[in-house]
Amino acid sequence: MTLAGTDPRRHPVLRFLPSRSARPAKEWLIFVAASPWFLTSETAPGATPAADRADDSRTRVYCFPHAGGNPRTFLDWQAGMGVDGRIFAVCPPGRGHRFREPAAATVAELADGAALAIALDAAPDRPFVLFGHSFGAALAFEVARRLDGVPGLAALVASGCSAPSLLPTPRVVEAARLEGRRFTEAVGFFGGLPPEVLQDEAMQELLLPHLKADFAMVAGYQYRPAGPLRVPLTLLNGIDDPHVTTASLAPWARECPGEPTRHWVDGGHFYFEGRPHTVTDVLRPLARAARREAATPARDEYVELI
Repeated sequence: MTLAGTDPRRHPVLRFLPSRSARPAKEWLIFVAASPWFLTSETAPGATPAADRADDSRTRVYCFPHAGGNPRTFLDWQAGMGVDGRIFAVCPPGRGHRFREPAAATVAELADGAALAIALDAAPDRPFVLFGHSFGAALAFEVARRLDGVPGLAALVASGCSAPSLLPTPRVVEAARLEGRRFTEAVGFFGGLPPEVLQDEAMQELLLPHLKADFAMVAGYQYRPAGPLRVPLTLLNGIDDPHVTTASLAPWARECPGEPTRHWVDGGHFYFEGRPHTVTDVLRPLARAARREAATPARDEYVELI
């Protein structure tokens, strides 16, 4: 599936929607907020929707969580984005408020759905950036492939993830085969599981099925060689992350038009826990630059001043 080079309104699903011009601005914003794929700070408890919607021209930053991750954690990053970007946490079917929906069986299926949702949300004059951490980075990459060439896509930021051509790693494949306590112990190597979960079997029965399903999905990921993306790539990683190395990041260079921008920060695989600025300090300049570029007329456009 690819949406690049096509008019999203001609998609068999999208063509049944009223045109944007036919909707009052306020109603359109409510429609976007109601998309099951996205969570924003206005959907969080105690939010102030009017303030959050005050500037809908901000660059949208779609954030894809790690395996078993809670997309709501991304909403804490909004304060660090200021007026430059608006965080849209991506919630897959079968997770969070979408728990009644059937979960995607493959990375490709999940990428198809997310790409379509973002295309629905896109506007020619509003840029967007894709960010993903760990498994979310591989998913964001697959979404970027599907949206490559769609107006608005400004950048891809991959965090804590080896190059897609090296995925899945043998450790992930092995972990996905395990059951029960052995799976829990294997997942503990990757971090991100609170100690109370590792020590409480009842909590494991409640929380780990989604994580195991995500691991199975990653283990079944099939990378397909293709030409490089047309948007710049930024790599963001913790210095002490045991899952990524300079060598495992190197093949990312084949996936973008130029050499990726690399950022190394203190910390491990979840270097941003308690320190969201380690990510927003990277995302905010990208969002600001994308918005500035979107507001600049193309060189071949004729602008008459009276």
